[in-house]
Amino acid sequence: MPLVTAPTDRELKIIKVFADGETKRHLENLGILPGGTLSIVKSEGGNVIVKVKDGRVALNRQLATKIFVA
Repeated sequence: MPLVTAPTDRELKIIKVFADGETKRHLENLGILPGGTLSIVKSEGGNVIVKVKDGRVALNRQLATKIFVA
C-alpha cells in the first residue's frame, strides 16, 4: 500500500520506492530504503511525518505516494 494510505503509530516495512535516481538517493540517505522500517507519526491531507530510525522526516503527498509499505 502507498505510504499515504498506511495506518499511523504502527511499524511498517518499506517494500519499494518509485522515485528518480536523485530523489531515491536522498531518501536512502534519510534511511528510507527497501527493507527498512518506519512509522507514521502524523498524516494530514496526504502529507505525512514519519519516524525513521531516531529522526522524523516530513514528506509531501507527491513523494509519499511513491513509497510502498506493508
